[in-house]
Amino acid sequence: MNASQWTKGWRESAWAGVDQDWDILVVGGGITGAGVFQAAARAGLKTLLVEARDFSFGTSSRSNKMVHGGFRYLFNRQYHVTYESVRQRERLLREAPWLVEPMAFNLPNYPEFQFPSWRLCGGLAVYDLMAGKWDHQRLSRQAICQKFTHLKRDGFRHAFRYKDAMLDDSRLVLRVLQAGMADGGLALNYARAGELLRDRHGRVRGAVLQETGGAGGRAVEARARVVVNATGPWTDELRAALGAPPRIRKQRGCHLIFPCDRLPLPEGLSMFNLRDLRAMAALPWEGVILVGTTDLDHPADMETRFAEPFATAEERAYILEALNFVFPGLQLSQADILSSFSGLRPIISQGAADPYKESRAHQVWTENGLVTITGGKLTTFRLMARKTLQACLAELGMEATSSPEARLPKPELPFGDYPVDEGTLRYLTGRYGGQTADLLSAARRGELEPIENLPNIWAEVRWAARAGAVEHLDDLLLRRVRLGLLLPEGGRAVMPRVKAIIQQELGWDERRWQVEEDAYQQIWQRYYSPAPGPEQNTD
Repeated sequence: MNASQWTKGWRESAWAGVDQDWDILVVGGGITGAGVFQAAARAGLKTLLVEARDFSFGTSSRSNKMVHGGFRYLFNRQYHVTYESVRQRERLLREAPWLVEPMAFNLPNYPEFQFPSWRLCGGLAVYDLMAGKWDHQRLSRQAICQKFTHLKRDGFRHAFRYKDAMLDDSRLVLRVLQAGMADGGLALNYARAGELLRDRHGRVRGAVLQETGGAGGRAVEARARVVVNATGPWTDELRAALGAPPRIRKQRGCHLIFPCDRLPLPEGLSMFNLRDLRAMAALPWEGVILVGTTDLDHPADMETRFAEPFATAEERAYILEALNFVFPGLQLSQADILSSFSGLRPIISQGAADPYKESRAHQVWTENGLVTITGGKLTTFRLMARKTLQACLAELGMEATSSPEARLPKPELPFGDYPVDEGTLRYLTGRYGGQTADLLSAARRGELEPIENLPNIWAEVRWAARAGAVEHLDDLLLRRVRLGLLLPEGGRAVMPRVKAIIQQELGWDERRWQVEEDAYQQIWQRYYSPAPGPEQNTD
């Protein structure tokens, strides 16, 4: 079976092929699991990846959209984390152009931030040296105020400009998964790994997979020589079956999205919240402005009650406070928020009193045939995949040096006379790689036009439905093409056109469409709206 594009009928074929012996079963369809999946498939191992919900659902569609070294980690003395991250950032900029793109960040310094300017300047010098470059500068008051016309001028000390990068996190996951499938792996969403299978010595040798997305409710045993636990914040839940003690501290980070006309930013802006001096960032992303993030422990009772994390009223107020300090003239309020989202970080607990002080380092553990990879950052997923694969090869009795370096195929602009501008062509190529020409060729009349004021075009909606492993409407609108985050009211105004495309590609009748639209609207209102706050999840 060739499932590299998740084309029509792929899910039935995938389930039919699950019941066999695998070298490696990867549990978790975020960027960590995707990286391990591609590395294992690239090494010639027979590899299956399963995700209980949608690909990138848990954390990897809810990041801060930055590929960065974590400049602030220097001040928490997490030097190794910063070094690894900036080196991987540079690699991703080379390997995934137009998906991972350079972004300049500007850092104005005020007395209230309690950071001496010399310390910030020295930190940026170290940050650049770790990356093997020198790409930061000090800005005059006039220069930064010309760039950010609404910036607070009173008490201004100095300003600095440095470089990081940004991306669409969910699209990165999909491109890595598709690279792994091109190397022979199989990736299946809406397949939950339940009971772990054991051999007579008690070692993990696979899992019972339960279908969660369709009406079939299939349960199939997937036998594997090694099982990889790449479930992120839910790492301990899978390890609990082995009686392993919990080690993960789930931390919640939320983000707010604003329209550009209310928060006009030509580049990224770094700032600190006066309440706790926590670093935050605001950046242009996908035609809107994204601002975040928070760092709070995510209580177990909240996870039990609600299907997804969301930005609480306290977190929204926290972010607005920081924005209104640096942009006092804008007087931003709850009414200006376009949408919001929140995600959980898998932090390996070191016992720090403040969640903000916990390390972002990753670790690999091997426990009775279960290889766990957890912690870390999106930026370092390649390093995490390599270390995990080395642990898997050791379990398989193979030499670690036999594994070639997994790389994301560098995309090339498709040949052809396509009636789209070069900027749009680069945008699409970054997100869809080698599928870009097929996406453009699949477009029907009027579908090469942009969607509202976004960089997206309508052909993306059709391609996602046709070849994007979409099972539900929220998969499409929140993770494949991010209309639910980028348009007012979750894209309500464009829903009739989305419906027409979906029904053509997925064959949903009126009843199925209505069920999906109702479910999507409920999900968006509860977890992604400007003021989410579900009463109690009853799904």
